[in-house]
Amino acid sequence: MVIKPDIDLLVSKVDSKYTLCIVSARRARQINDMIHGVRDQALLTMQAPQIAQITSTKPLTLALDEIASGDIGYERTTDSYK
Repeated sequence: MVIKPDIDLLVSKVDSKYTLCIVSARRARQINDMIHGVRDQALLTMQAPQIAQITSTKPLTLALDEIASGDIGYERTTDSYK
């Protein structure tokens, strides 16, 4: 099985594997919430092709792609990450 994007590329974008895990999980939750909101709106207006297009890629995959491309940044604070 080949993981895309490559883990070495992802780790080079953050300071550790643990940071990668936290940042990608938080972004995936944001994407998941957004997808559910759009899906609910599409169901109300009965746009089935739009629903299929939205749910074709998993939120974590989208989050990792965003991290790999540099679209997502993070800020380490004393208590957590932003």
